[in-house]
Amino acid sequence: MALAPYASDPARSRGRRHPEAPAPTRTEFQRDRDRIVHSTAFRRLVYKTQVFLNHEGDLFRTRLTHSLEVAQLARSIARPLGLNEDLVEAIALAHDLGHTPFGHAGQDALDDCMREHGGFEHNLQSLRVVDELEERYPGFNGLNLSFETREGILKHCSRANAQRLEAQEPGGVAHRFLARTQPSLEAQLCNLADEIAYNAHDIDDGVRSQLLSLEQLTSVPLFEHHRQETLREFPDLQGRRVLYEAIRRMLSEQVYDVIAATREHLHQAQPVDADAARRAGPLVDFSPAMRERSTQLKQFLLRNLYRHPQVMEMTGAAKQVVRELFDAYMDEPARMPPDFARREHTARAVADYIAGMTDRFAGREHERLTGRRALA
Repeated sequence: MALAPYASDPARSRGRRHPEAPAPTRTEFQRDRDRIVHSTAFRRLVYKTQVFLNHEGDLFRTRLTHSLEVAQLARSIARPLGLNEDLVEAIALAHDLGHTPFGHAGQDALDDCMREHGGFEHNLQSLRVVDELEERYPGFNGLNLSFETREGILKHCSRANAQRLEAQEPGGVAHRFLARTQPSLEAQLCNLADEIAYNAHDIDDGVRSQLLSLEQLTSVPLFEHHRQETLREFPDLQGRRVLYEAIRRMLSEQVYDVIAATREHLHQAQPVDADAARRAGPLVDFSPAMRERSTQLKQFLLRNLYRHPQVMEMTGAAKQVVRELFDAYMDEPARMPPDFARREHTARAVADYIAGMTDRFAGREHERLTGRRALA
């Protein structure tokens, strides 16, 4: 399928930090995707969790399955809009590479530990993984991805970190946070697909865990509309089939809404190329009505799932694991592998090491160092 004028064209990529000869059979963005899939950090995502920790059940989403779902949703939206599907897939598969073990609980704990050392941002860590921490090639650190993929990975960035990155790479991937422009349309799309994916699968995982019930979900307009529609069409349907069908229809409506709303925004803005789209403000979005219903769903999940006493109890234990690991390595860096222990900046080395851990490795390492099992 031909790309739209405002799509990111791999032939016009802003290139890689370390120049490389082009691949004979792949575009630059296809090459990025392949490097991400073969990376160590990508494989680790299978044992890093979303809401439920890895040992709590085999069927809950992990960072890996979440990333695959984001990629699928993003490609489904990219194609009818004429955007670059390969770039969308690369960004989606890489967007969580820097996430800590134990989901947002681990991130919050590590950020708190790093407060006096520059803090911790998982989007910035994802960029750090692909720019520095992966060790696969003889000529450079990291994966040496294209500018456009790196730009999409850096979804959020504090002003202080943006200024630091801009000093290192003038006009680079952090410049937009200072100039107040947008990333590519493909990156905007991945941000929204991420939101759509986790809202839907957190409903599924919440019901599977029995922390949420179908009765509770009747208060969520976006879900309840599709549950009722499902039962009108299939009045004898029961149990998980009702849940799955309602979620499937909810996802489809959101996908079609994004396509229609974005087409309208593009029609109004008339961007002539990818850079014009960056200057035009946010263009990939829900319609106002769908944005309101999506917000209602997020608020419901916050109240009833993310702040559920059982989740909060496990969140507290996970934060304790991260804090105690951080303290142990700071007190005695030699407890880390030599590549981390001998680095000049100990706190950042500790953060890199902990952020790269899977849930189960972090739990085992904590038990080894403290003699206590914090996660039952």
